[in-house]
Amino acid sequence: MPEQDRTKEPRERLDSAPLATPLSYGRLTTVTERKRALIILFCSLMCVGAGQSVLFAILPPISRKLDITPFQVTSIFAVSALIWVFSSPYWGERSDHVGRKPIMLMGLIAFAVSFGSFASVMLLGLNNLIPLAFVYPLMILTRSIYGTLGSGTFVSAEAYVADRTSREERTRWVATIAAAFGLGTTVGPGIGSALVVFGLFAPFYFISAVAVLSAAAIWYFLPERSRPRSKHPIEQRLKWHDRRMRPFVLFGFILSTAGAIPIQTVAFFFMDVLHLKESAAAQNVGIGLMASSMSALFAQLVLVQQFNPSARTLMRVGTAIAVASNAIFLISHSFGPLVFAMALSGLGFGMARPGYAAAASLSVSPEEQGAVAGVVGATSATGFIVGPVIGALYEVSPLAPYALGAVLMAALFLYARFSPNLRYAGLVTPEVSEEIPETQVPNA
Repeated sequence: MPEQDRTKEPRERLDSAPLATPLSYGRLTTVTERKRALIILFCSLMCVGAGQSVLFAILPPISRKLDITPFQVTSIFAVSALIWVFSSPYWGERSDHVGRKPIMLMGLIAFAVSFGSFASVMLLGLNNLIPLAFVYPLMILTRSIYGTLGSGTFVSAEAYVADRTSREERTRWVATIAAAFGLGTTVGPGIGSALVVFGLFAPFYFISAVAVLSAAAIWYFLPERSRPRSKHPIEQRLKWHDRRMRPFVLFGFILSTAGAIPIQTVAFFFMDVLHLKESAAAQNVGIGLMASSMSALFAQLVLVQQFNPSARTLMRVGTAIAVASNAIFLISHSFGPLVFAMALSGLGFGMARPGYAAAASLSVSPEEQGAVAGVVGATSATGFIVGPVIGALYEVSPLAPYALGAVLMAALFLYARFSPNLRYAGLVTPEVSEEIPETQVPNA
């Protein structure tokens, strides 16, 4: 049936469709519903991204008042990221069985609880209502809620998109989902600045409330009328060490590590290499980070949407651009070139990340989309785990992390060019399983 006619099908006919597999979602979901779903997912992930940037902006000055060292601050995120590495594959695989909506809802509610609780711990500590000795462990605990359950939002959203897109559309839609989080990190500081007049912790509680509203929108308006799989047990589950996944796990781990370098060291680099005071460094770093975020959004919302390049093209071009970004950090120590380097960094990673995620998705069968999204989500968190190592390397020399970044991205470029799995990613169609009877999901 032509797509334009499918939008006019009666809802009763769609709801009573006899079959539901990843290949038949196009028959069960109208074009209008798909567009509505994308808007809901975009806004939900944008909310999470805004929360992350607000946290990174407000936490450092608060930590000074709480006598929490920078190492302790980074360790909070390292613990959460380590948990994320294990929880992400689990929730991705679970979404293949129970449906994408339940896992998305769980993840968003967990984010709201974690974010609000994290702020409450700091607030109570500043007011001496909690002994300072308990504040740091409680911050780790509340942040770990996000690492344990919050990963479900990303993996199930990516799998939801993979369920409802053709192979030709996959890269474009995955890039859109990635752009949602990036746009959130871009507007997050503005939200924080606007709401901080009501109190230092007002942005935290506002974003927590928006996350709950996003969960409500998913519950009531996101279409999902069937689970991706039947209730029958699966004899073999996709694991990170699966031969199809090993190249992508290695690529994702190196990409995440290299991507963490500018995020975690650029502020120190501006102070030490440009010899700027803390206040001036904060302003200049903000310009650089904004340039990086805008370049990433340009890659994901303009380049990918307009030209729809293949996943392997995005990986190759993105890694090459990232090499150039790190090279500029090594050879130029002026403000203008460094901001340009940050813009190149955002552009390169803004292309490589969705390219890698889409390539991994295209390399497995439709019934494994939740599992592969979980593996991709796990590797994306590894950069925060190695953060202390990057910091130690910076103490040896401010240029050392960027030399490492250049080497890592050059290696990834060659790997994407010559690895058979990455070179032909998405060009070979995985085997498709037979259709299975529809299993209705409550409140779909």
